[in-house]
Amino acid sequence: MIGISLCMIVKNEETTLESCLSSVTGVIDEIIIVDTGSTDRTKEIALRYTDKVFDYTWNNSFADARNFSISKASNDFVLIIDSDEIVVESNLNEIKKLIKQNPKKIGRIIRINEYMRAGEGYKYQERVNRLFSKKYFKYEGNIHEQVIARDGLDDETYNIPLTLVHSGYEGDLETRQKKTKRNIELLNIALKDKPSDPYILYQLGKSYYMEEDYVSACSYFEQALSHEFDIGLEYVHDMVESYGYALLNSNQYENAMGLLGVYDEFATSADFVFLIGLIYMNNAKFTEAIGEFIKATRMQFSKMDGVSSYRAYYNIGVIYECLGQADMAREYYKKCGDYGLAAERLRDMNN
Repeated sequence: MIGISLCMIVKNEETTLESCLSSVTGVIDEIIIVDTGSTDRTKEIALRYTDKVFDYTWNNSFADARNFSISKASNDFVLIIDSDEIVVESNLNEIKKLIKQNPKKIGRIIRINEYMRAGEGYKYQERVNRLFSKKYFKYEGNIHEQVIARDGLDDETYNIPLTLVHSGYEGDLETRQKKTKRNIELLNIALKDKPSDPYILYQLGKSYYMEEDYVSACSYFEQALSHEFDIGLEYVHDMVESYGYALLNSNQYENAMGLLGVYDEFATSADFVFLIGLIYMNNAKFTEAIGEFIKATRMQFSKMDGVSSYRAYYNIGVIYECLGQADMAREYYKKCGDYGLAAERLRDMNN
């Protein structure tokens, strides 16, 4: 009989922990919670769901804390979820069936990141490694820790039917800066040991990106991209796309055109094609921009919600409106469905 232990590390999570733990009912067989120094009601809430709550002295290593939590699990297979994540869909029977078929592989869940920026809602979907046997895998890395095989062999993965919603990117700029300050400090410590590690440089870029310090973000992304890396790694795709948006957000439009040099490597991604459309658009290459947006709409999957549908159509509408082609602009705005920005443009055009 396969059992699954939920292993969490927490600190001062009283605002999110209850929703998280209540969402995992029926998904797991055991809850392990490791507290790294909470001063609020976190432990009180945790004890409502499990008696397996452990204290852990924080040593600036997320991997060490993760591995400690895994060591407390009575089951071989562990599921990792953070307190700002809520399970919204799962199939426990299918998950256990897949575990039997893939005992030495890492299970990948779907994580949907939901957040607001400048009054507009965004959803970004990704696959992340979260289910594995503690006999074969552990965590490594002080910050933005990763699952690695204990025997040093390559990690093989499979997808499992579990979806969760992540709210950790939500909050105003000040709230996000509080989170990234600690991350940047730990990443800089890690960088001293591995100054040429593209993954650490990427994570530093992402931290500054979250702070909306796009110039610093570009600097770290550029350093990471100057090193050799495996183009098949998922973080590399995210790094290239984040770099492109950081360039646009810092008004480095001409520099952003440099991403055309890796177009062939990433053109199977609707998110990348959409980004190229934005780059063309910001460089007043409107015909090329429309072509890229149309290409994005012909792709079935995108990580960012709307990239292969209403967001692409909206930008085409904006281009046509700027070119004075009102009828074409209306046609594409109407394709956007109930997308608020498109509806607003239609109202303004009809007044």
